[in-house]
Amino acid sequence: MFSWMGKENAKGQQDVLQTVTGGLQALYTGKLLPLEEHYRFHEFHSPALEEADFKNLPMVLLVGQYSTGKTTFIRYLLEQDFPGMRIGPEPTTDSFIAVMYGEKEGSIPGNALVVDPKKPFRKLNSFGNAFLNRFMCSQLPNEVLRSISIIDSPGILSGEKQRISRGYDFCQVLQWFAERVDRIILLFDAHKLDISDEFSEAIRAFRGQDDKIRVVLNKADQVDTQQLMRVYGALMWSLGKVINTPEVVRVYIGSFWSKPLQNTENRKLFEMEAQDLFRDIQSLPRNAALRKLNDLIKRARLAKVHAYIISHLKKEMPAVFGKDTKKKELISRLPEIYIQLQREHQISPGDFPDVKKMQQQLEMYDFSKFHTMKPKLIESVDNMLANKIAPLMSMIREEECNMPTQMVHGGAFEGTMEGPFGQGYGEGAGEGAEDEEWVVAKDKPVYDELFYTLSPINGKISGVSAKKEMVNSKLPNSVLGKIWKLADNDKDGMLDDEEFALAKHLIKIKLEGYELPNDLPSHLVPPSQRKPRLDAE
Repeated sequence: MFSWMGKENAKGQQDVLQTVTGGLQALYTGKLLPLEEHYRFHEFHSPALEEADFKNLPMVLLVGQYSTGKTTFIRYLLEQDFPGMRIGPEPTTDSFIAVMYGEKEGSIPGNALVVDPKKPFRKLNSFGNAFLNRFMCSQLPNEVLRSISIIDSPGILSGEKQRISRGYDFCQVLQWFAERVDRIILLFDAHKLDISDEFSEAIRAFRGQDDKIRVVLNKADQVDTQQLMRVYGALMWSLGKVINTPEVVRVYIGSFWSKPLQNTENRKLFEMEAQDLFRDIQSLPRNAALRKLNDLIKRARLAKVHAYIISHLKKEMPAVFGKDTKKKELISRLPEIYIQLQREHQISPGDFPDVKKMQQQLEMYDFSKFHTMKPKLIESVDNMLANKIAPLMSMIREEECNMPTQMVHGGAFEGTMEGPFGQGYGEGAGEGAEDEEWVVAKDKPVYDELFYTLSPINGKISGVSAKKEMVNSKLPNSVLGKIWKLADNDKDGMLDDEEFALAKHLIKIKLEGYELPNDLPSHLVPPSQRKPRLDAE
């Protein structure tokens, strides 16, 4: 099925994944769904999950203000155009576009898309025609899309006019996607860091999904190093006011398109950042089952808390008179009720829904029609969390150990794998790997001068003598100890002139910011210690 795997391995991995997702679906429908339906969870928080929600590929949601390069980013990953793609400096993408794999290239309009049981978008039907007319699926036979799907979102503008003209609740749609995708990528332009009101609201809609958020500072090649430093600082300051998490959000810096870099002085930084981002995206298929399990646990905890809130409000309502007055009182006292329920049921404050939003929603309901507490439903969910989740977790871990690593391939990801343009190729310890001459030889005359000042005996210096020179690098002893082990290739506890030159070369590699190898590569072995090559005869 997948070109980058053997058929047997791919089938085995798919069978395990189907078993895990099938188990998750069975737990949801048998244990959690009855609790959600009994306490009207779907009306307050999130629509019921369907089979496609458990079986769909990992999804990546791109969000950002207009002209930050969202569509270009997708084009960069796929290395080809896709149906419905429009790129320009002005606001161009005015729709949500789900870019997915299909044997034939084409597009599916929103109204047709939400009635397809094989696609995980059926519940978007509740947002109405105003949204569905701005939603489409773009299908094409691209290798990247065999492993992930990508959701392109409309460019966010500032001002009240844009918010009104959409005709649907933009932030609610984003929240719906955020609950179901595996990764949320916020894109920023190096020349446009202001976060508009609507963008702030959009980011706040991702509350509870902080572990999925990554930030990309795009078009970073259009500023020089000094400007980039200031831009990065300004972006972190802006994000700190919107994303309320104790951890600093991960920001990837680069220029994600295929055109030449305008400023090449940060080329190495951009390459390293792109590799880190690619590795993060490539890990999504491997972690897909674990993410679904994690989301199900989060949903179960929220559903339990919701049940406690609704049943408490029902219990407090009078039987006949004064219902409206009591309802207003309960809504105003909701923060106090949260604290009371926390103490009664030992619930973490972070598991409760936003109190202001909950108060607004409760205004529309008749509390007397809510259901009282049904302990069996709560016990069923508790049993699921305590006894049913662990076997699925073990199965996922077993899959990770026994199956080959499943990664995203094709498109821009192929350029990051092998060949001379992979990260670190021909640099650091890899320098000189393809040269006939020993790479250390070019600096050996300088190293030899130092070597003979250390008074070698029988052509070798002791560890004490070598230490006097090596500590001048100011590297920590743990690093110098590793360099000593690598350089003392014959393990005699001393260094000859070639081994000393090798030690100085390894120090140079470390001082330039590269990592040391765990084992000495064959091209760095001193020439006098290399085994003679035998003829094939």
